[in-house]
Amino acid sequence: MKTYSFKKITSLLFLSAALFSFRPAYVFQTDFTGTWKLNENKSELGQFGARGVPSKIVIEQKTDAISFAKTATNFQGEESTNTETMTFDGKESESLLFGTSKKKSILKWSADGNEMVISSNIAFEMQGQTFDISSVENWGLSADGKTITVSSKINTPQGEIATKSVFDKQ
Repeated sequence: MKTYSFKKITSLLFLSAALFSFRPAYVFQTDFTGTWKLNENKSELGQFGARGVPSKIVIEQKTDAISFAKTATNFQGEESTNTETMTFDGKESESLLFGTSKKKSILKWSADGNEMVISSNIAFEMQGQTFDISSVENWGLSADGKTITVSSKINTPQGEIATKSVFDKQ
C-alpha cells in the first residue's frame, strides 16, 4: 500500500511540473503596472523636448496583455490621452493616433523577462502626403520598481531620432 501511495504522489508531482512548464512565458515577466510621471531632468528627449513624449503614463498589466494610457501635449500645446493595448503573444496590435493615423505594434519580452521591446509602425497623412514612421522602444523597470526607462529609436523621413525617457512611479 505504501508503494502505491508513493507512486501516486510521484506521478502527481511529475504531472504538476509538466503542467507548469507549459505555462506561457509572459506569465513570469516584470510588472509595469502603475501611474508614471515623466522626469525631464533624468531624460534625454532630443530636439522636440517634452513635446515628443508622454508627460504621464497609466499602465495596467494583466497576464496576457498590457494597456497604456499616455497623456501628452501635442505641438499645438493641447493635452490629450491616447490608449493602446498590446498582447504578450507576439501578435500585432493596432491603435489610432492623432485622428485617423494607425499605429501597429508588436510587443516582445527580452530573454531575461526584465524588459519589454515594442516595435511600431505609424502611417499618417499630412497636407495630402503619407508618411511612415517606425520605432523600437526598450522599456526597463528599475530594481526597486520606482522608475521606468524607455530608450527609443525612431526612424522618420528626416532621419533617426534617439531618446531616453525616464518616468517615476506616482
